[in-house]
Amino acid sequence: MTTKKINVYLLNSLTLFLAVLMFFPILWMFMTSFKTEQIAFAIPPKLIFTPTLENWRIALFESPYFEFLTNSLIITGFSTLVALIAGIPAAYAMAFYPTKRTDGAMMWVMSTRMLPAVGVIVPLFVILRNLNLLDTHLGLIIIYTGMNVPLVIWMVRSFMLDIPYEIIEAGRLDGVSLWQEMRYLILPLLVPGLAATALLCFIFAWNEFFFAFNLTVRDAAPLSVYISTFKTAEGLFWAKMSAAATATVLPVLIAGWVAQRSLVTGLTMGAVK
Repeated sequence: MTTKKINVYLLNSLTLFLAVLMFFPILWMFMTSFKTEQIAFAIPPKLIFTPTLENWRIALFESPYFEFLTNSLIITGFSTLVALIAGIPAAYAMAFYPTKRTDGAMMWVMSTRMLPAVGVIVPLFVILRNLNLLDTHLGLIIIYTGMNVPLVIWMVRSFMLDIPYEIIEAGRLDGVSLWQEMRYLILPLLVPGLAATALLCFIFAWNEFFFAFNLTVRDAAPLSVYISTFKTAEGLFWAKMSAAATATVLPVLIAGWVAQRSLVTGLTMGAVK
């Protein structure tokens, strides 16, 4: 066996190992959702057991799961849409009309993503309280939109820079308006990139817990908060929590599998010049 084949074999083995390592927590959570609470806490863990649907019945149908699901869909969907609407024009301006301060502005935009959430929770709580937006869909939509706009600007700008400028120039010579340029020239070429960006924004908003836990109580609490309700004063209901968590991650997993081609294409746009 040649050195090249050995390297390929080792690389493939490492990739498979990392894939299994990343997927194992999801698999373990899925298995735990079919265990009884007693078996879920057994040490050493039991791999062979009689599965039960009791946890799923309680987590989905004897609890307000679908109310929390509705909250998650509303908050995540609207925040993703608004982030795209706000971020795409900003990305367009920075991509096609750059100034000497554009690079600094881009770094500042991304630096807001690095701000620790715990550092802003108190002022955000006070602001939302004064605006009567605590425990409301609109309050979380505003926060998640602000959280995702920098990501949209950064990603969409890189995708726009990958568009051949000759296409834009030809359209302008033909007299297209700004709206026509966006609608008929730029956006059709950005579909894979926009799909990848929208999916990432959706995932970040769907999985967010810290702001949701501290700024909602019941009316607007998403699924991430609902999962935490299985830790009570009586103890941790690990199997029921696993059932609720599995049901919660399924939409994201399904969306990722369905859009994986657009996601890969979008994330690799601009990687090769």
